[in-house]
Amino acid sequence: MAALARLAPAKVNLFLHVGPLEADGYHPLASLVAFADVGDVLTIDPADRLSLAVTGPFAGALEGEDDNLVLRAVRALGVGAGIAEPGLRITLDKQLPVAAGLGGGSSDAGAALKLVRDTLELPFDDEALAEIAASIGADGPMCLHARAAWARGRGDVLTFEPALPPLPALLVNPGVPSSTGAVYRAFDAGAPGLADTPPPPLDWAAPAVEAWLQMQHNDLQAPAVALAPAIGDALAATEALPGARLTRMSGSGATVFALFDTSAAAEAAGQTLSALHPDWWVRPTVLR
Repeated sequence: MAALARLAPAKVNLFLHVGPLEADGYHPLASLVAFADVGDVLTIDPADRLSLAVTGPFAGALEGEDDNLVLRAVRALGVGAGIAEPGLRITLDKQLPVAAGLGGGSSDAGAALKLVRDTLELPFDDEALAEIAASIGADGPMCLHARAAWARGRGDVLTFEPALPPLPALLVNPGVPSSTGAVYRAFDAGAPGLADTPPPPLDWAAPAVEAWLQMQHNDLQAPAVALAPAIGDALAATEALPGARLTRMSGSGATVFALFDTSAAAEAAGQTLSALHPDWWVRPTVLR
């Protein structure tokens, strides 16, 4: 059987409203998530035993990880399918920065689940795989489906949003990790608001969506910037780019994004920013 490959796309929180910590240890949230056309790439081959090799520019950040989310997801699927240890050789081409607010680990796990299902011809639909993904992390189901969606609860209550238009964008990471736990602790030290879900835009044309997003926010942005000022530098540099219409941090950081009218404008802005900050990770994309 030939090797199968799949993109694990970057997840972007177009807005993120977070409520105060609840008794179960989780924060309620409301978000509209979209997925980029850039991400990590997973390849799976049949083999005698289960193994994972990590390559790519960010492979070093995962070095020494014995409990990678990909392996946890594959083993959980194996248990559900009654397979003690799937015989598979998995290669993860790590193109996304780690601890970046892009859902990279969860997206990798979701792509791996689909690849294993297809390789072994297992009788699991996407909803069944999403239940396994949920056991790996709260954002597991959204990253497995990799579709624009409203996310509520812990991020696991999803309503898909087919009306979201393609949004030309630029993803920018200043090369610093952002610890989700530390950001949430800093958020808790402030005065948390409510995880409110705003009414959807009256018009789903891209300019109207951008105007609507201007009225939303990311509640984790300020605490993340306080902990890692480089995120603030990335926000300021990205906002100053010609044609940038909306600039915001994704998730708990450290990646920020800007929306543009056209893909050509996003690509030109990316070239400008890369020349100014050659050590930053900068990728033009389309969010869908």
